[in-house]
This record gives sequence, C-alpha cells and structure tokens, in this order.
Amino acid sequence: MTNPQELIDKIKDIPAMPNVIVKALGIIKDDQSGTKELGEIMAYDQALTSQVLKLVNSAYYGFAQEITSVSKALALLGMSQTKNIIITVAMKPMLTSHGGKEMWKHSLRCAIACEMLAEKIDLADSGDAFTMGFLHDIGKILLNICDPVSYNRVRDMVKYGTDIIESENEVFHTNHAELGFLLAKKWKLSVMLANCIKYHHDPMSSSMPEVATLVYLANALSHDEPDIYDEELVKEQLGLETHDVMSYRDEILEKANSLFATLNAG
Repeated sequence: MTNPQELIDKIKDIPAMPNVIVKALGIIKDDQSGTKELGEIMAYDQALTSQVLKLVNSAYYGFAQEITSVSKALALLGMSQTKNIIITVAMKPMLTSHGGKEMWKHSLRCAIACEMLAEKIDLADSGDAFTMGFLHDIGKILLNICDPVSYNRVRDMVKYGTDIIESENEVFHTNHAELGFLLAKKWKLSVMLANCIKYHHDPMSSSMPEVATLVYLANALSHDEPDIYDEELVKEQLGLETHDVMSYRDEILEKANSLFATLNAG
C-alpha cells in the first residue's frame, strides 16, 4: 500500500458516521436551530434517548431531581453537552466492535481530558475539545478493518516499547493519524478537528499547534499508565507546568470512571 488514500480506497466497509451524529452536528452548527430539533432527532432513537436520560440522572451531572423527559434533559444540559453525549453513545458500537472496549474507554477518557484542559486554560470551545479528544484515534478503526491480524502485530510492537506511529508505518506504510485525517475529511468534519486528528502525535507540524498540543497532552494522560510527554512543548504551547498536569489527571480519571459506570462500560 503506497499511500493512505489507496488504503482507504481498498477498504470496502469504511464506517459511515452514525446518522444521528451527522444530524445532531448539523443542527448545532445552525444557530437558528436548538434543543427542540435535537429532541426531535432523538425521539427516533429510543436506545439513545434512554442512555441520555440515564446519563443526565447519574452522579456525573448531579442534578437534584430526577429528569424524566428528553426536552428537560436537553434544556438542562445545553447544546454542547448534548452533542457530547450523542457522540459518546452513538460512536460506542463502532469503536468497541473494531477497536475493543479499551479503545472506547481511552477515547472517552481523552475527550474528558480535552474538555477539562480546554476549560482550565481557556483554549477552544470545550464542546469542540471533547469531540477532538473522542475522535483523535479514529484512524485505528480503519487499520483494524483493513487487516486485524497485522494490527495485532502493531499492538504487540507497542507493548514492547516501539512508538505507535513507527509501528504502524512499518506494518502498513501509513498510520492512524493520517488515516483519521482522511476519514475526518470524508465525514466533512471541521478543519480544526481534522487537523488535530492528523497532528495529535506531532503538534508542531500543525498550523494550529496550540489545539493540536491540547489533544497530544490529553492523549498522553488518558492511558492507564500516562505516556511520557514533551514537558517543554506543553509549557510553551499551553502554559501548563508538569505538577498542574498530573493533578488534572486524577480529576480526569475520576470523571471518566463515573461515566464508564453509568454507561455500563467499566
């Protein structure tokens, strides 16, 4: 396979973005629309509705009274949080079927890390940051669909200490960041989101190094054992000291574990 586009062209079963996400993101981009339209979309997906209500009534959000209607839930959550929940629930089957439960958990953890870090340093909309974190590894889905046996080789190489990008390039002659970028374009995601997916392992090659560094750091913090990251890069781009970053990790894991429990994923 000589280039990523060839690989994408050879994959017959490239996943489509779940239709409910496409519709929800379309509504949120349109300032004239609102929570009423989101509620109408969700009315056609009972599984999604029940998961949203379950989440709204969880300890994660901590509302004092039980919320029993979608319209009330959406009014309390607002557009951005509602979008985050829709993405989280609707993408779970795709991520778990092609990447396993661990990939879904890592994606959700990274989404929470991006959202929290964006709020702490006032960089990027926190709802956008959540989406960046959640979809940062989406290219791994394509590599796994293309050749699951070879992708297990990549996982083994990473376990023994080889860098993930180097491992993928050696086995596939491309990598999940490049393929994720092409999938983001196919899905017509925003330029910022596609850029962060492409450069989350190499933020300084991005035309948007600050937000790419945000995803880079969130990714590093979101593994069971945090990855070593470039402390100088993080300090220069995000203004964060190492002791602050590691204190945020505990908060990130606590929030993520609360969501896993609610979604029966942990």
